[in-house]
Order: sequence, then structure tokens, then C-alpha cells
Amino acid sequence: MGRIARLLKHRSFDEADVRRVLPDAALKRLEERVHSSEKKHSGEIRLCIEAGLPSSYIWKRLSARDRALAMFGKLRAWDTEYNNGVLIYLLFAEHKIEIVADRGLTGRVSEGDWRRIVERMREPLHAGKFEDGLNIAIDEVEKLLEQHFAVDSAAINPNELPNKPWIR
Repeated sequence: MGRIARLLKHRSFDEADVRRVLPDAALKRLEERVHSSEKKHSGEIRLCIEAGLPSSYIWKRLSARDRALAMFGKLRAWDTEYNNGVLIYLLFAEHKIEIVADRGLTGRVSEGDWRRIVERMREPLHAGKFEDGLNIAIDEVEKLLEQHFAVDSAAINPNELPNKPWIR
């Protein structure tokens, strides 16, 4: 797809489109699901949903992965005590899903594990069940974080990052 066509595609979607498929009630449930998950492990999960890429990414022919990596930094998912933040990124215009994990998970979770999570999300997302797809991702990431960074329910476990999904 050429740059102009890609730009037009991305500009044809905006935050209102995202909020149509993920209304406030769904976003609140996702926020609560992340909060509940983070009581079981010391990791931090961030959801980032964008309608389309910024124009600069399109002109430079950058990918959803490039944007997910940038958003990982922008949303400070790297800024956790145990370097175990995870960003779940959804690019609405291209139906792309990316998961970016901090270095505390690099040697513990294989690329294949991350790809399996993305594959499990694909069917509900393509069927328009965005909340279901994101819940699958949260559930699967939670399992990995519990496996490697479990915390005792009595332990002090500060919430280091916002749980509210970031939408644009």
C-alpha cells in the first residue's frame, strides 16, 4: 500500500471509532481487569489502543511495531522496579496487535509465547469483539507474570503505572 493510500486509511479512523467499539463501560471493565491482575504479580500491564498512526509514521513507512515500541517508552511501561512492564498495543486502522515487554521478561518469556498471545487475540478482534480480545491478552500476560513475578497477597505491591487504557 502506498503512503497516500495508507495515510487516507489511517485518517479515516479516529478516537470516536475506537470508542464506538470500546465504549466507556468496556474501557472501565478493562481498567478493572488490569487492576485485578496486578494484585497477583509485580508486573505492570498497559493497554494502548490507537485509531491510526501519526502521519509522520506513515511518511517514514514505519510499522505498528515501531509505534508500539515508541508508546512503550511514552507510556513509561519500562519504568517499573523489576523491569517487568508489558504493553499491549492495538492499531485499529490496520488491525495490528503488538506486545512489547520490558527486559525483566526477555530471558524468561520466548517470542513464541508472545506470538501465541497475539494469535489468540486475532479471532475475537477480527470478529469485532475488541473487549474479548483484549481480555484474552490480559489473561495470558497475567499467567506469564504470575509465573515469573508472583507476589504474596499480603506483600506490598504498589501500582506503578495507570491501569486505564490509553486511547487515541
